[in-house]
Amino acid sequence: MTSAADASAVDAPRSVELVEHAPATRLALPDAVGRALAASDIVDATPDPYTPGHWLLRAGSKVGAVAVTAPGGGETVTVRITPKVPIVRLFFLLGYSLDPRRGWLDGEVEVAEHRDLLPALAHAVERQVDRALRQGLLQGYRATEESALVVRGRIREAEQIRRRFGAILPVEVAYDEFTTDIAENRILRAAVERLLRLPGIPRDVRRRLLHQHARLTDVTAIVRGQPIPDWRPTRLNSRYHQALRLSRVVLDGASAEHGPGDLRIDGFLFDMNKLFEDFVTTALRETFQGRGRGSGGHTARLQDSHYLDEAAAIRMKPDFVLYGPDGTPCAVADAKYKAERPGGYPDADLYQMLAYCTALGLREGHLVYAKGNAPHAAHQVRHAGIVIHQHALDLDQEPPGLLTDIEEVAQRLASTPRV
Repeated sequence: MTSAADASAVDAPRSVELVEHAPATRLALPDAVGRALAASDIVDATPDPYTPGHWLLRAGSKVGAVAVTAPGGGETVTVRITPKVPIVRLFFLLGYSLDPRRGWLDGEVEVAEHRDLLPALAHAVERQVDRALRQGLLQGYRATEESALVVRGRIREAEQIRRRFGAILPVEVAYDEFTTDIAENRILRAAVERLLRLPGIPRDVRRRLLHQHARLTDVTAIVRGQPIPDWRPTRLNSRYHQALRLSRVVLDGASAEHGPGDLRIDGFLFDMNKLFEDFVTTALRETFQGRGRGSGGHTARLQDSHYLDEAAAIRMKPDFVLYGPDGTPCAVADAKYKAERPGGYPDADLYQMLAYCTALGLREGHLVYAKGNAPHAAHQVRHAGIVIHQHALDLDQEPPGLLTDIEEVAQRLASTPRV
């Protein structure tokens, strides 16, 4: 006789569609998959207390797609989480955060034709990689150490004595090799391979990704578990900059590929909290760095460490601190990716900002939210002489309008009085 749980497992959907920060959805899922989602940071998952084999799933701030396979060769369930922000706007936030002086124009990455995040991301990566490789693979010098039958470069005398005392050949040598097997190309290959393993990539995009992979086939692959090599933007690799920055997004956003036991979780996720924070702080910093006008001697630091107490035991890291010409803090801001509810924003945000203002000796603090019932609100703290401002940014608007809103926040920051 088949139990209700077994029946629900048989009827489990192959694909689960969720929306970021939407109400919970009730679905039939294998218990192993439900438990895996509950143990992960992907979604909030709880078993339905009234129906065995059913789970309540609610997406938080992470968007993207993951494929979850239960132990014992069970059927793979793909969980797709759609952002509330339109894809084209999300890519503007991402592009500006990575490269504020250039960003990505809508037509440059052509993401408007894709409604889902993962296909749009795969398409954008493939287009950027294609542009980077249009003039051929970048070459550079790579430090190499090996055992050789001929002397090349310099002899590693200490290694030669330690490993081959008394032997003439082979020789331990070290040299700089001019090759295409450099960090930049390895990162591109790793990103392309990562995308080819993810669920939900359109067939035409997958075909183009395979073509890019073939162009990078002579580059050493990065084995799972190995660290991603570092690269530095220079004039010589300028045509790779956009592709490398976007490739790092792919590699940094990769979810855990293996769970407990035989459970497998494979996918890609954006954390909208982090994306919004990066955009707001980067845009504010760019505003004060000038971009065509004087910055008034202000300097901005992101995630700068300060202490709440005199003993320096309680550390705090505001998202954005503005310093005056004399090096003292003159403004503080925190970015919060959450929409205002009818009852207002969480009080905990106000308490946190009050602590920032008190420790930094500021009369005003600024909280920047993704969306609210009003563009600006202010709260006067009793017996403290501190005002906490709450700013709301509408992300579903054209980039010039959004950057204008950031400029208005920056103007308020610049006029913050000290205690």
